This record gives sequence, structure tokens and C-alpha cells, in this order.
Amino acid sequence: MFNPSVKITKTEILSDNWYTLKKIFYDIQNSQGEWETQTREAYDRGNGATILLYNAQTKKIILTRQFRLPTFINGNETGMMVEACAGLLDENNAEDAIRKETEEETGYKVSNVKKIFQAYMSPGSVTEIIHFFIAEYDKSMKIGEGGGLDEEQENIEVLEWDFEQAYSKIATGEINDGKTIMLLQYAKINNLLHN
Repeated sequence: MFNPSVKITKTEILSDNWYTLKKIFYDIQNSQGEWETQTREAYDRGNGATILLYNAQTKKIILTRQFRLPTFINGNETGMMVEACAGLLDENNAEDAIRKETEEETGYKVSNVKKIFQAYMSPGSVTEIIHFFIAEYDKSMKIGEGGGLDEEQENIEVLEWDFEQAYSKIATGEINDGKTIMLLQYAKINNLLHN
């Protein structure tokens, strides 16, 4: 939907190395009806998808662990993060992208994925929308080792944890990734693992 109270006047590309960092100049009408000129930076890395794989019978879930540089330079001593499987959409729709990413990262081939919601994760600075999915898994769906793609320099450890064990790690800080917390809370609220 078009917002007549915002007029973008100029855009500069500050960096186009890994993703695109833009400086945006715009006029915005305030609550008194007056126009103000503002400048913000926005990081465009594309949109993404994330998924929680769960097994209602065994009460287990699949998560991943990998090094995340931004967390390392912001106080995470090891830089290692426990997360739900996730990735960028690239040219795919969200469902196709998350199926592909699930297979690459975890080694599980899932076909029945269910979108539960989508969200902006850092709307003050990042353009990304993340599409959130859930899917049931079992051992018969395991077709590979996972671990990510060599050409993307991914080194991903696949974790199979009891749901309650994983959920308790939110409180201890061992799981502190936003998308993962949201998926675990969704699973808890909606009683996906029949506790």
C-alpha cells in the first residue's frame, strides 16, 4: 500500500559487497502535518525463511549450530549459535527455499511444510522479511548428512534435541537467536509435541 506521507528523494549505495547497504534520503509528514527531511541507512540482504522440524512421537526437534561473526564481535565469546534451520530465498518462493535449505543444512527431505507467519526481524535497519515454517520429520526423511554447502563456506552441525531441553535453553541463554525462540514458543503455545 502506498503511503502519501513519505517521499523518497534520493538513494545512495554505500556498499554492494556481500549484500547492499543503502543511504536513503526522504521527506516524511509528521503528526502535525509538517514535512521533515530524514536520512536512514537500510541493509538489504533479501528475504529469508526458517523452519522448526519436529517429531511429535519422540518429542524431538532438529536445530543447527554454526559460527556467526556478528555475534562474535558483539560479545558472544565463541561466536557459535544454536538456531533453527534458515536461509535466504534467493530466486525461490518461500516454501521451495525452505525445503531446499532444510535438505542442505540438516540432511532431511521434507515435503509437507506449513507456513505459520512472517515477520520483519530488525525493521529499523534491515529490509528482510522472514517466513516462518514448521514441518514434522522422522528418520525415513534423512537422505544426507546436512552441514550446508562447501561453496558457501558453511560448517553446520546438526542437532537433534528433546523439545523441552531445547525450550529450557531460552531461559539459560544458550538459545538466544530470535527466530529460533519464536519457533520454539510457537511450538509450546500450540502444543505441537503433545506435552
